[in-house]
Amino acid sequence: MKDYVQVPAAELEKPYEFTSPGESSTCLYLRVCCCCSALRPRYKRLVDNIFPEDPKDGLVKADMEKLTFYAVSAPEKLDRIGAYLAERLSRDVVRHRSGYVLIAMEALDQLLMACHSQSIKPFVESFLHMVAKLLESGEPKLQVLGTNSFVKFANIEEDTPSYHRRYDFFVSRFSAMCHSCHSDPEIRTDRICPPSSPSAADKEENPAVLAESCFRELLGRATFGNMNNAVRPVFAHLDYHKLWDPNEFAVHCFKIIMYSIQAQYSHHVIQEILGHLDACKKDSPRVRAGIIQVLLEAVAIAAKGSIGPTVLEVFNTLLKHLRLSVELEANDSQQGSVGSITLSSKDNDEKIVQNAIIQTIGFFGSNLPDYQRSEIMMFIMGKVPVFGTSTHTLDISQLGDLGTRRIQIMLLRSLLMVTSGYKAKTIVTALPGSFLDPLLSPSLMEDYELRQLVLEVMHNLMDRHDNRAKLRGIRIIPDVADLKIKREKICRQDTSFMKKNGQQLYRHIYLGCKEEDNVQKNYELLYTSLALITIELANEEVVIDLIRLAIALQDSAIINEDNLPMFHRCGIMALVAAYLNFVSQMIAVPAFCQHVSKVIETRTMEAPYFLPEHIFRDKCMLPKSLEKHDKSLYFLTNKIAESLGGSGYSVERLSVPYVPQVTDEDRLSRRKSIVDTVSIQVDILPNIVPSDDVVSNTEEITFEALKKAIDTNGMEEQEKEKRRLVIEKFQKAPFEEIAAQCESKANLLHDRLAQILELTIRPPPSPSGTLTITSGHAQYQSVPVYEMKFPDLCVY
Repeated sequence: MKDYVQVPAAELEKPYEFTSPGESSTCLYLRVCCCCSALRPRYKRLVDNIFPEDPKDGLVKADMEKLTFYAVSAPEKLDRIGAYLAERLSRDVVRHRSGYVLIAMEALDQLLMACHSQSIKPFVESFLHMVAKLLESGEPKLQVLGTNSFVKFANIEEDTPSYHRRYDFFVSRFSAMCHSCHSDPEIRTDRICPPSSPSAADKEENPAVLAESCFRELLGRATFGNMNNAVRPVFAHLDYHKLWDPNEFAVHCFKIIMYSIQAQYSHHVIQEILGHLDACKKDSPRVRAGIIQVLLEAVAIAAKGSIGPTVLEVFNTLLKHLRLSVELEANDSQQGSVGSITLSSKDNDEKIVQNAIIQTIGFFGSNLPDYQRSEIMMFIMGKVPVFGTSTHTLDISQLGDLGTRRIQIMLLRSLLMVTSGYKAKTIVTALPGSFLDPLLSPSLMEDYELRQLVLEVMHNLMDRHDNRAKLRGIRIIPDVADLKIKREKICRQDTSFMKKNGQQLYRHIYLGCKEEDNVQKNYELLYTSLALITIELANEEVVIDLIRLAIALQDSAIINEDNLPMFHRCGIMALVAAYLNFVSQMIAVPAFCQHVSKVIETRTMEAPYFLPEHIFRDKCMLPKSLEKHDKSLYFLTNKIAESLGGSGYSVERLSVPYVPQVTDEDRLSRRKSIVDTVSIQVDILPNIVPSDDVVSNTEEITFEALKKAIDTNGMEEQEKEKRRLVIEKFQKAPFEEIAAQCESKANLLHDRLAQILELTIRPPPSPSGTLTITSGHAQYQSVPVYEMKFPDLCVY
């Protein structure tokens, strides 16, 4: 038969002579193949033929072409070809025949690149099995060989994805190779990416560039289901190598991630960063600050698109970590003086964390659409703790007074950044009642920095035409027209807002001017508040109210019922001068402008400490008293009324002194109650308002004066004067002011009634038990005697 090879009989009778192990196996293989080659399948013979006798000769190209043609012509044989090649390669790897291993992998690579059909999937399994064998071997050359083959495979575009194929082993092996601890430095630094070359032609072969390119391509292919597999190893790498402080590399990595992934998956990456921040809440402050900085960069990119439901989660997590940072800072500050240097350094680190959180909140919030920004403003404001209330949702039980003040400042700074650049069409949209009331509550606190932040937030929301920069600083403006103030006609919604909330705004400005810890910046911001209300919200009625407010501030500085230092009294006088100069030029009434200019001119010559340019300058000479000053130094109500009345203004209300309304906030705030202040003003103010004839001076206390005060007729006159003032107020005061005062008094009355009814209706506890009905069954719940609370008169 032609398939058999004829061998001479003499040759068959010779015994086998083995000279070496290599020769014996080869001779045996050749002689057996010579006898049985016709019985072997064709694909095996084709595979055997590509291997030379000497591996140094390399792959037999002619036989490789035959094998490739056979595989392309009969693709159903691919899986068997792959399995057989894998079998031979496994044997050669175990026997350390590196030459034959190289030939087998070269053949696998060529077959993989040449064959594209549905039948290639089983062949790919054999191919990946061989790559895994090479990666498992301890020889670096074989590991690099397997890696290169895997890169070639990864670049092949498949017609349909293979969902059953898993690459976990390859990810772990490649990661282990990146962290190689081989004793030979050359082997240890061998990279999957080729080493950089100094030549200009090979600049694109820079490992960092290639790694970034691969990283971007990998992320670009990531879907929602496998996004974690791409992001979480990055966290592990940054944690293990301590790359959060400094965090330049971490920021660069996440910029690559955010720009490479599909836009709709941005919120997923942000959630992963937030989760990692929660996991690292016990790490050092600088590590947390590094993670927050990465979050800021990610948010800056994601905010340009849609980030879905992550908005409130971002703010809630950041505010939680802000509270945690403040709590840690407060706890450290309460410790002893031992290790004070370390504690001081840690406190500074916590401030770095807090500043990073505020920057992230502000940047994120300022890039949100208006409807989301309004929600975030309400969300943050709801977190601000106010003494005496429980309306906030932030846990401050562990903070103490110092920590609570710190968290108040941090939250208001965050709110300030969120409101920056916010432009609402109507003031009602920017300052709804549900937001205005809690916002103004901290303005009554005994902390000048809190009051500054509240005013700055109001300015952000109120300044809809970017005029605030033109009003910066408190000064006498020679010509307001040079500022080129932008303004529009007051709309109906803004008018309604002032009718409803105007008295509340006036009240907080009035009380803010009389705080003892005010500094120059407080007066500047209060002046800006008055100016912005004039520009954005003032019609004729509001202008009259603002002038009444300014005159009331002037009178309070003269009377000094709050015992303010002389600097603060002069500061109020300077603020009033700056504002009346501004408003007189804004409404452009010549007689009003003339009166204001004349007073300012007189002050420049005789009392410069009543002007902002002088009182807020270092080493300004202060007067010893204000009561004996000439009336020409004051803005007079009758002069202003006369000048405005001649221009068509309704000036009847100018004769009614401004009195701030009393609200529940006065009981909640840590300041002197203004109830007494109101009664003092009602009794004294009408008698000392400067007029054309006299400026009231302090009356000398003598025996005759005391006798006159005890006189019954004098008391009757005072009562008549009080009744007259009340009647006059109800006749001339605006309806909103009267309603506000009545409402506040009614609220106080209802609160007292509720407390009384609660005490009288609720039965006291009894040791014998209290009858309660649960699920239709009567039960008695006894109260121990030692837990009962008795009235003070019953305890001895």
